[in-house]
Amino acid sequence: MIIMFTDFGANGPYLGQMEAVIYQHNPQCNIINLLSDAPTEDIPACALLLQRLSTRFPENSVFLSVVDPGVGGERLPIVLKADHQFFVGPDNGLFDGVATRARAVEWYEINFRLDACSRSFHGRDIFAPVAAMLTQDTADNYLTHINRPAMSPLAALNRIIYFDTYGNAFTGIPYQTHFEGTIIKLGDSSIPQANTFCDVPQGDVFWYKNSLDLIEIAANQASARHLLGLRLGQDVVVQKLK
Repeated sequence: MIIMFTDFGANGPYLGQMEAVIYQHNPQCNIINLLSDAPTEDIPACALLLQRLSTRFPENSVFLSVVDPGVGGERLPIVLKADHQFFVGPDNGLFDGVATRARAVEWYEINFRLDACSRSFHGRDIFAPVAAMLTQDTADNYLTHINRPAMSPLAALNRIIYFDTYGNAFTGIPYQTHFEGTIIKLGDSSIPQANTFCDVPQGDVFWYKNSLDLIEIAANQASARHLLGLRLGQDVVVQKLK
């Protein structure tokens, strides 16, 4: 299968254009649109989300990952083989989290180019064709092995990195057991911990460990984003109770 991770948004022609290219190369391919509203231009946040979201997919999954503010510039188009999964996209740090999680990694530069390759849409003209070829084991002629230095594990991002459709705020802080019994500080707001939504009254805001094992700020049957006026990039502080 091909799993798409982009900042293209759900509207507009971009996802459909990439899907059309994939089907031209492999009409039998299964495509999953995992995330189409990744935080635009925030590569560290995207790297963390991709690292966490990719763990539940099977071997030989191909992640077509396009968050590419430097498209048309000097960054390389690459394929990362991380254990038994493939990641296709720009070499701009997007795959650093996946690489540090994996036991075995191999990096490849993509040499595939169309005669009329857009300077601004490599997702359609470079990454989508190569992703489709990987599902058919026909990409080898377009990949050149490259050496990459070892990378350090991703640092915690003490800020809000993503809002879901319910107005819940993902932070870039991985949950740790010593966070039990702490509060989250967002400006003047102090947010207590709960295990899940039904543990607090309707409309109350709380924080909890979400399904990606990140600290998330949420509200029971309400939007924490709207209730607190939250914004992407807002600083988050974990504070022990006195």
